[in-house]
Formats: sequence, C-alpha cells, structure tokens
Amino acid sequence: MDKKAVDYSLYLVTDRELLGNKDLAATVEEAIKGGTTLVQIREKNVSTLDFFELALVVKQIAGKYNVPFIINDRIDIALAIDADGVHIGQEDMPLAVARKLLGPTKIIGVSASTLEEAVKAQDGGADYLGVGAVFPTRTKSDADHVSLAALRRIKEGVSVPVVAIGGIDKDTIQRVIEAGADGAAVVSAIIASADPYQAACNLRHIIKK
Repeated sequence: MDKKAVDYSLYLVTDRELLGNKDLAATVEEAIKGGTTLVQIREKNVSTLDFFELALVVKQIAGKYNVPFIINDRIDIALAIDADGVHIGQEDMPLAVARKLLGPTKIIGVSASTLEEAVKAQDGGADYLGVGAVFPTRTKSDADHVSLAALRRIKEGVSVPVVAIGGIDKDTIQRVIEAGADGAAVVSAIIASADPYQAACNLRHIIKK
C-alpha cells in the first residue's frame, strides 16, 4: 500500500454496540460501496480471539475493494493479520515503539487534541492525525473537546493529513471540511444507520461538494 496515496476523506470507525441487529461485516461492505475510503476496526470489550477473527473478516472485505484497513490500538492484532496499520491514542503504545514493531511501510495514525500533541506526533513519524472530539460524541465519553478553530490551527501547524473525529454526521461534516480537515471519521452516522450504504453516499456527496 502506497501510504502517500491514502484517501482519508471518509474514514469509518466501527462500533458493534451501535449496530442493532445488523452484521458488522455486511455493514462495512455497504459503507465501502457507498464511498467509505478507509476502515478502522475498534473493539474495546472483546477477547483477543474474537477481535482477531473479526479483524480477519473485515480485512478481507476492505481488501476486496482496495480500501486501507487499520486496527485501533492493538498492535498485536495488526501484526497478526498483517493489517495496513494502526491508530493509537495518547495513552496507548508510544509511537516510536509502534513504528519499530510495525516497520516503515505501515500506516500509523495518532490521536491529538492540541497543537503540541499534533506536532509531537508528526515529528515522531505519524502518517496522519485523528483530531477531536470536534462535537459531542456518545461513542467516547472521555474525549477532549477540540473546537473548529483549534482544528484549523492544528491543520495549519502540521503537514500530515488531519482527520477530524467526534460527533460527525451529515449535519456537521461540512463544517470540519471547511475548517481544513483532510477527512472526517464517522462512527454512528454510518454504523447506527438503517441504511449504511445510503448514509455513506450522503456523507461522500457532502465531502465532494
């Protein structure tokens, strides 16, 4: 995978608690068909075996459509299934250690909520930054709030792609793109939707505009 060619514009983060009675793999596939450009699998409350098996299934789907597939936090899972990369938070494995384990060709994204964290991550070799939460979010109650003005300052202060995250849906996505974000990470706007394909289509349309 050419890291420079990755399209971060519509970045899907999974959350099985929001699926209702839908199947995760089928939901991811519908989202990709609708225009999702990157998939991150995030699992907080499952066994390592369950995460591994689920990640394998989702990797296969993403690979079928040539969409990059990354793992949240779990470098062991990323290595085990040869994912395209990982996303790590400020409390996770240090970036330098993650890079040493994964090697130079894998995508590593880092969460940042201040310009200082963003610059440090960029200087440490992060491929992109996840910046948020830009709006209130029900999927991460402990997330720091980042204003749109702060998002813009971070974007202006770094040269790596910036993906906004937190409470982004069809009503707010335009505002983060206008603030300079290279992409928007969405969770419930697609995962909780009764029609993930149409939800992704609608978001993609707004981004392209």
